[in-house]
Amino acid sequence: MYTSISRQVEDTVSKLRKIKPELIPLFQQCYSNTLDTTVEQLEDHTTFVITGDIPAMWLRDSSAQVRPYINLATRDADLAVMVRGLIMRQVKYILLDPYANAFNKESNGHGHQQDRTKMGPWIWERKYELDSLCYPVQLLHDYWSVTGDQSIFNDDVQRMMKLVVATMMIEQHHDTRSDYSFERDDIILPSDTLPFDGRGTRTNFTGMVWSGFRPSDDACQYGYLIPANIFAVVVLKHISEFAATFYQNDVLAAETEKLRQEIILGIETYGIYRHPSFGTIYAYETDGFGNYNLMDDANVPSLLSIPYLGYRTADDPLYQRTRNFVLSPENPYFFKGKFAKGIGSPHTPQGYIWHIGLIIQGMTAADPQEKEEIIQMLLSTTAGTNLMHESFDPDYPEQFTRNWFAWANSLLGQFIQEWVNSR
Repeated sequence: MYTSISRQVEDTVSKLRKIKPELIPLFQQCYSNTLDTTVEQLEDHTTFVITGDIPAMWLRDSSAQVRPYINLATRDADLAVMVRGLIMRQVKYILLDPYANAFNKESNGHGHQQDRTKMGPWIWERKYELDSLCYPVQLLHDYWSVTGDQSIFNDDVQRMMKLVVATMMIEQHHDTRSDYSFERDDIILPSDTLPFDGRGTRTNFTGMVWSGFRPSDDACQYGYLIPANIFAVVVLKHISEFAATFYQNDVLAAETEKLRQEIILGIETYGIYRHPSFGTIYAYETDGFGNYNLMDDANVPSLLSIPYLGYRTADDPLYQRTRNFVLSPENPYFFKGKFAKGIGSPHTPQGYIWHIGLIIQGMTAADPQEKEEIIQMLLSTTAGTNLMHESFDPDYPEQFTRNWFAWANSLLGQFIQEWVNSR
């Protein structure tokens, strides 16, 4: 284990002994799980990070898995090298194909090569998810903010940022300017593929960016996924600042800021729904024609995660109204059982709750009592493994999906640390 991680574990365990010792085994198992089991540093000085039980690297998951460790990078040179190596591998992958969401360690042709889209031997899966372009930029920003390492801003990073912006601009006009399509024949669920010859349902121009799939890897019902566009607004600000500060590229900075403002206008004009019970809230998806999908999904970005993403604060009235909807039976993926209540996903069995959803609820909660209730739910739903899972039956937690899901484990470690330090 990295030296800084060992010290962090010791420090947190020491605090837990005084306030909630039953949390210690869960924290110890989860916090370093990503580093212990999913990270491989390669000969080219880049880092390959699998999600756990799938031997491929998702741009989203790999970023989210290591993000909880970033604040330790100034104290641990090895940890900083690992994170820097991950960023550079993500840059390489995006430059290979900005529409792919998951990649192979080598050019070996593994993964979903039979999908009807522009596959290649490096690509494990080519589901275009807007958040997959956002997470690596956020990780880059986190790394630079903590370490101050300006040397990471090389020519490849600038090319990656240009490609991210260009791709988003194309996908503002998906129906008329994009050549992206995706179809899968051997589907388990209808959400594994896009309808209408792989082009998805039609959209009207709003200024927002189209996404084929959600962070759950499920197809969007309507192409403008509001949480992903919210995330895009946050990371485009980073790109604009990087372009101006480190590359003196005023053209890219201005172009990026224009795109960011267009997305904001689209979110605030087309992404808000006037709910009869909750008032004005954010919808999960829209098509720009007046159709809305009112739900939330446990995967991040989500509506629940808006403060975690950095778009609005946790006490913002519009977010609070949206949160009240999300954590109510009006959200079709809010479930309740004997041991837990929280958000699930159409990606997993009906009625199953996600640990990531519970953790994000805890991290964005203003009420200390709500945080403690979440902690207790997490403790009582590990099925004796002292690890988080993808999803679980809230009446029978021993029934769960994915026994090795590193993102949830890392996030749990971050939540417990924040909870301990806030007391």
